[in-house]
Amino acid sequence: MLQVIDLTFGFGSKPLYGGVNFVVGKGQKIGLVGPNGSGKSTLLSIIRGEEESFTGKVKRIGNMTLVPQEIKHDPNMEKSKSVREYVDSNNSFQDFEIQKMFKGLELGVKLEIDPKKLSGGQKTKLALARALLKKPDILLLDEPTNFMDKAGKAWVMKFLSEYEGAVIVISHDLELMDRSIDKILAIAPHNSTIEEYKGTYSDYERLKSQREEGIRKELLVKEKHLKRTEERYNTSRAVATKSILKRKVEREREALPDAPPEIRKISITLPDPKKVGEIPIKTVGVNKNYGKLEVLKNLNFTIIRGDRIALIGSNGAGKSTFIKILMGLIEPDGGEVIRNSELAVGYYSQEFETFDFDKSVIDTFCELTNREEGFARGYLGKFMLSGSKVFQRVGSLSGGEKTRLSIACLTGKDNNLLILDEPTTYLDTLSQRIILESLKQYKGTMIIVSHTPEFMKELAPSKALLFPEQKQVFWDDELLDRIVEV
Repeated sequence: MLQVIDLTFGFGSKPLYGGVNFVVGKGQKIGLVGPNGSGKSTLLSIIRGEEESFTGKVKRIGNMTLVPQEIKHDPNMEKSKSVREYVDSNNSFQDFEIQKMFKGLELGVKLEIDPKKLSGGQKTKLALARALLKKPDILLLDEPTNFMDKAGKAWVMKFLSEYEGAVIVISHDLELMDRSIDKILAIAPHNSTIEEYKGTYSDYERLKSQREEGIRKELLVKEKHLKRTEERYNTSRAVATKSILKRKVEREREALPDAPPEIRKISITLPDPKKVGEIPIKTVGVNKNYGKLEVLKNLNFTIIRGDRIALIGSNGAGKSTFIKILMGLIEPDGGEVIRNSELAVGYYSQEFETFDFDKSVIDTFCELTNREEGFARGYLGKFMLSGSKVFQRVGSLSGGEKTRLSIACLTGKDNNLLILDEPTTYLDTLSQRIILESLKQYKGTMIIVSHTPEFMKELAPSKALLFPEQKQVFWDDELLDRIVEV
């Protein structure tokens, strides 16, 4: 179905991958993993023939279809006058068959409406439905479950497990990987390779951990040896001997295996938040309707300085509306929002509205945090944005890299309230750990929405605001079940 031979590709002096070889067999289910920005989406573009500036060969047998992470300018969607025309231009399916698939994907749209008027998440689901209906020989999926709740994810998992064609999927949904995958291709940026692991994502995690432990031990032994050799030439009086030993140490140090970033210690120091009153923000009797739909009714909410409050509820229950009212992005139909005069809010959303995509990473950070370049480079490095990466356009970053930049900007400033709406959507496992470690250190007040139970548990909220009940309760880990259910 697909054979990649001696593939080398990169944007700068260091390649994303060098001399890579792998095969995707008929009906095989492949999980493509790697840190954000390591080139996963780029590899899918190469496989499709959309990127030509590489060396090596890509042999394809059969047709393939890609569903990208974000649907921005789909020419097929641009020329389609209706949802039905877009998903089934050849009229191969009955309306009820299409609607059945829409229901599985939690896509509640009518077939006759203009697809260009849908939200970003709806467009992505629509593109996924279109691809699944076409049943290509090779299906390429880039984060197919990003905008789905548990029911939608379960439907995708079942569909992929039964799909007769080959699948290459990028996903941070570990359950999806475990159920539907029989091989993992892991991009390793530290040495520009793609490592192959047979089995599920859990198998990959176990084997990868064993490999990293081996590298850790190898580095420890060799570093001790080099240290002893350095001590010998430092104490030697013979100039020739010192010179020989020094060159030997330099050669051996250059030959040391590259350490994957996963085995390096993550250490982030955050600035202290500016002082604020005991109640940073509260709502009194807030109401919000959209036409006849009552979203919020007489909502009374108080957050105490230092609280971490989780918003829990299904999609459409009012969480995002509530956040936008707190932020002042939309006005309530009734009631009021009372803000402390010293309130300084940092807001994260999946749309990255605060970014100018044409500006560089470092300019963006400095402007949003009022920090100097020296501080910025060191701080961004903690979020795996270092070297030439800081001079890239924000628009050229992957979704996960934009997320890390956004959290870096929020925590690099002295905000005393952070409002985070699904901060883990685009993140690989390592990036989730980096973001989690930074947020765990944060000393201010926090309101967070997340459908990742492991992330929420480690963040240790103090309270929860439940939707649609609009009831505030003290945190209990049993609430994690509700996170999984939504």
